[in-house]
Formats: sequence, C-alpha cells, structure tokens
Amino acid sequence: MTQQRIVSLIPSATEIVAALGYEQHLVGRSHECDYPASVKRLTVCSEPRIDVSGTSRQIDMAVLAAVHEALSVYRVFVDELKRLQPTIIITQTQCDVCAVNLRDVEAAVCEFVDTKPRIVALQPMALPDIWSDIQRVADAIGDAPSGERLVAELRRRLDALAANRVEASSRPTVACIEWLDPLMSAGNWIPELVELAGGRQILCESGKHSPWISWADLQRHDPDYLVIMPCGFNIQRTTDELLLLTDHPAWPQLSAVKNQRVFLTDGNQYFNRSGPRVVESAEILAEILRENETSSNHRGTGWQRLSSG
Repeated sequence: MTQQRIVSLIPSATEIVAALGYEQHLVGRSHECDYPASVKRLTVCSEPRIDVSGTSRQIDMAVLAAVHEALSVYRVFVDELKRLQPTIIITQTQCDVCAVNLRDVEAAVCEFVDTKPRIVALQPMALPDIWSDIQRVADAIGDAPSGERLVAELRRRLDALAANRVEASSRPTVACIEWLDPLMSAGNWIPELVELAGGRQILCESGKHSPWISWADLQRHDPDYLVIMPCGFNIQRTTDELLLLTDHPAWPQLSAVKNQRVFLTDGNQYFNRSGPRVVESAEILAEILRENETSSNHRGTGWQRLSSG
C-alpha cells in the first residue's frame, strides 16, 4: 500500500482514521480535532472566522451574519496544506456550520501546483451513512478490510445494546437539545441512537437536519426526558449557559424538570461527532434511560444529571 499522508479537517474523520489503525499517517488536522489526545501534536490546518467563545445567541448571530455575507464560517490554511503535501484530505458535506466543508477544501486545493490530493467528503445524515463514511475512508487509505471489520464491531456493540431495551410500547419520550438559544432539537443520527438506547425521540426526524423548535413545541410535546447536548459544547460550557433554559417561565412546567429527568452531556466529544464514538453516545443514552439496569461507565465525564437545586 502507498504511504499515505492524511489531513483530516473534521474531528469524526480523525477518529475514524485512528480507529482504522492509521493514526501514524495523519500529518494535519482541523482546529477542533482533539481525539485521540495524541493527534494534538499534528499541524493545525484551519480556524473559525467567527468568535466561538461567545454565548449561544452570539454564535448563532455570527454564523447568520457570515452566511448572509456568503462567507465560510471557517478558514483553511492553504500554505500549511501545501507544506504538508497530503495525499488525502478528509472533509464533509453535512453541515457548513459544524466543520470545514467541501467547497472550502476544493478552493484551497485549487492553489496546489505540485500535488493533487484525493478529497474524501463524508456525508453523515443517519447511522447507515456513518458506516458508509468509515468504509469510504478505509477505501481511500487502501485498506477496505479494516473498514469492514471496524463497522462490523461497532454494529455488534449497538445490536447488543438494543437487545436489552424495553418494549416499544413502554419507551419514554426523549427530547435531545442541540442548541440552547435559539432552541434546536438534535436530528440526523441522534433519533436512531435514542431508539437503540430504549427511548423515543420527539421533535425531529431521523436522517434529517436538526430543526429549530420553539418553547411552545417543547411544552406541547412535554418529553419524559430532556437530554442537553449543544453542538461543540462540553458539560461545563453547557452548565455555564443553563440559565438560558432554567430562567424561561415554561421550564418548571416541563414533566422532565418536575421529575428530575434532565441530563447534561458532552455533546462536543460524543453526540455531535459522526465517528466510532456514536456507539459510546448510544451507551450514554442507555445509562441515562436505564439508570438502574446498567453500569454507568460514562457518568461524570459523558453525562450528569441536572441537580434540582
């Protein structure tokens, strides 16, 4: 197999490459790629054009302004890519807000003179797409069997998780919140993970982009569980912005709040990433929904219950 030089511009792809056993072939990463921790040594090849340190509302307004001006939310470091001379660059087409997109990479590569790297664009909308993306990366590397083995193992773990869920008729309703202000419900592969864990997600559809929702929607559907997983936020950052939810007059009226079934998760490390750790994301949901039935391997790191106090 030809020695590959891989630049990953999306965290999930970096995790896929590592899980396939080819971390040593990574030569560059995006500013967000941080798992496994050893990839932090790699050259950073992108940065956000907007201030991502602001509040949920400020970030949303900055993104809208960039889109209105027909600007990309991210900047690709063309000079670094030229210096690294990658043979493969991995990006995505799923969301222009979440990570560097295909258009940005194609524009950057157009400036290359000496090399013509292969661009692999991931397209994760639902769980089967994640399996396809893993195989797409393995095929590009030149090791299709590794992709087949990894997908088979991940699917086996999810099948084992699903085998222990309760009957469909008694599954609780779950609202997964992907953004705090304005409110957004988590779509794409999240409804499938909720179902595998033993719940029934509301306010979104599997395989479709995450929709904006209103507080009236949330009140009307009144879920049994609320799972908070803002895109790009860890538990601490979510905690810092919780007043956006808890100060709303409708908050104390929700059944999940009354019954202390509100949970904070690390959306950045788990749910927002369409890579191998979607299995751990499903396991986190199972720990939340079956607290008395499963060991809580991710409690405190992947999730925590919101204290009523």
